[in-house]
Amino acid sequence: MFGFYRLAAAVPKLKVADAAFNTEELRRCFRQAAENGADAVVFPELCVTGYSCGDLFFQERLLAAAEAAAVDFAARTAGSRTVAVIGLPFRRGDVLFNAAAVAADGAIRGIVPKCVLPNYREFYEKRHFHSGRGITDATACIGGREVPFGADLIFDGGAGFRFGVEICEDLWCVLPPSLYLALGGARAVFNLSAGNELAGKADYRRELVTQQSARCLAAYVLAGAGVHESTTDLVFGGHAIIADNGRLAAENRRFDRESSLTYADVDFERLGAARLSESSFNDNPLPEGMRFRRVRLPEAAGSPDLRHASIPRHPFVPENAAGRRERCREIFDIQCAGLAKRIEHTRAKTMVIGISGGLDSTLALLVAAECCRLLGRPASDIIAFTLPGFGTTGRTYNNAVTLCRLLGTTFREVDIKAACLQHFSDIGHDPAICDTAYENVQARERTQILMDVANKTGGLVVGTGDLSEIALGWSTYNGDHMSMYAVNCSIPKTLIRFLIETTAERETPELAAVLRDVIDTPVSPELLPADGDGAINQKTEELIGPYELHDFFLYHFIKYGAEPEKIRCLAENAFAGTYPPDVIGRWFALFVRRFFRQQFKRSCVPDGPKVGTIALSPRGDWRMPSDASDAAWNC
Repeated sequence: MFGFYRLAAAVPKLKVADAAFNTEELRRCFRQAAENGADAVVFPELCVTGYSCGDLFFQERLLAAAEAAAVDFAARTAGSRTVAVIGLPFRRGDVLFNAAAVAADGAIRGIVPKCVLPNYREFYEKRHFHSGRGITDATACIGGREVPFGADLIFDGGAGFRFGVEICEDLWCVLPPSLYLALGGARAVFNLSAGNELAGKADYRRELVTQQSARCLAAYVLAGAGVHESTTDLVFGGHAIIADNGRLAAENRRFDRESSLTYADVDFERLGAARLSESSFNDNPLPEGMRFRRVRLPEAAGSPDLRHASIPRHPFVPENAAGRRERCREIFDIQCAGLAKRIEHTRAKTMVIGISGGLDSTLALLVAAECCRLLGRPASDIIAFTLPGFGTTGRTYNNAVTLCRLLGTTFREVDIKAACLQHFSDIGHDPAICDTAYENVQARERTQILMDVANKTGGLVVGTGDLSEIALGWSTYNGDHMSMYAVNCSIPKTLIRFLIETTAERETPELAAVLRDVIDTPVSPELLPADGDGAINQKTEELIGPYELHDFFLYHFIKYGAEPEKIRCLAENAFAGTYPPDVIGRWFALFVRRFFRQQFKRSCVPDGPKVGTIALSPRGDWRMPSDASDAAWNC
């Protein structure tokens, strides 16, 4: 479904050296994975026999039983579209390998030997096995059939579903095989593992897997041997981890005494898009002479649904509260550092900001106040203007005035209504007609005042517009669209509330109360007259749609170039029960239309700091013709 594939890590019960029992449990786990729509399931290292057989690996009876069991297991996969990766001791000629067999639709399709054999402390694999490093273009006979054998195999289930295999210690070495598998085209790596448990080792293993998935821009699935391995000297915890390009997608509970399966729906299209545009991935060629063989598998079905996918409603906002707080503080620091550098460089004597009592200008004011602290300057160097117009309400006005007082800024108020009425007269506009001209005259009047005062005081106008507004072009060209340094330019609306809340947590109760009221105020440019009760009449999200939807659209459109149908499908899953599909479709159509037709505003935006992976600066992140057609995206 839209490039998503369901991956599973299985940790089965086993009996050491009992291939018949173990294979029956493998089959049971496989059936469960297949019934749950898994495209592939990976089992632990040497799971057919158990990892901890010791010198029993030299016994003919065990080796013959393991091969027969693996062939029988593969035969039982006939008719299924689920691929299984199982571990077994495999004898090729007179050499014994710790190997992984890839089984699909009734047959073993290839065998991958372990390359890096641990032989330190509790590990002594070189006593029993040989490394598969350097074995390429080879075959092996199993169950009377010749199959590809070697560390040069990439398995291909079509439509981007390509994976490679490495085994346990392969990941822990300096140059894991997975690095080369990824460069060779694998978008997922399956690791059959048998790492024992030590205090703190699980944390390290988890970090290792997630970091390797990020380094390879791939999915990484690890299945570890469980508690039923021998406990003569070691205990195995059965750790199962699924990571996706640096994100922990799924993890099991260790030390479970029953067989378990862990699932994650991973977006392989997104991985491919990240490799295409988000990194220097393709600047790393394979070493000279290294080649990979493609082993064709039956076509993978793809996830039947997205119930094991991570589709956050607010992709710009960390879901974990502690992580969100840390992220917000870091972003705030980036904003402050950017503004401080610009003030130092320009030798600006003042910072001039228009304060509306809304989210964006509040955040910009907080950044300016912190910038003054960093530079050892008084907050009175900030000239904060409130510029009431035809739509200004008492709530926003009072919050703006109180913020400036509590932060100690220089405060000025200029009522722009008379100037706007004069301008209406000059251009022959009837002020009773509340159209675009009516609104934009006010926005440009405010900007003119700020710019002129900055010139008069040797200052710099601090812009307040955010990423969501820039994406939608929800600004007045050469009005609030323009400033001398835009501190919020790469922060989406859904994140700004959390940035202000994080700051409120560190402030006095009086200031925190004002900041929280700003957070609770409906988003509005306040350019149309208030309603009969003096409340905000012009609510942005009623006009152009919820910002949480637009930020969702923006994230998937920009970061991974997702197709329109896919974006809508993801949104329908993420916002199920909140917005019906027709509402999502309507606002997505508006997003596309505005994003394309308002590009001309983005082509000449002020400087400002990038704080996340998505920004729309024409100088750094987004270069798009101002007259590009949106026809292909309106479907």
